[in-house]
Amino acid sequence: MDDLEYAEHCRRLLETFAREFLNRTRELSPADGLRELALAFGEISAGGPDVYDQGRELVSRLFTTYPDFAPTFPRELLWFFGGECLHYMADDEIAEFEQRQTDSA
Repeated sequence: MDDLEYAEHCRRLLETFAREFLNRTRELSPADGLRELALAFGEISAGGPDVYDQGRELVSRLFTTYPDFAPTFPRELLWFFGGECLHYMADDEIAEFEQRQTDSA
């Protein structure tokens, strides 16, 4: 999988996560913090130039404020967003992703 295919794969994962997150929180008021976070994920899943910066921020909010929802977030996207998101991955997961990079090079 080349870089463009990988980016598209991750965007699909993000879209799927955002759609499911929005669906799970649809009964909440838009002013509810969890619903607001789901709406923000929906917005970034549509794309845009700030997807990486906004994505990292939203992932941090999800993992620190709503840890019960963290297991629903695709692990692949933690690697995709990188930066602070890597702190939410176990060392063995990081090693696995690094190995994949080495194998595909």
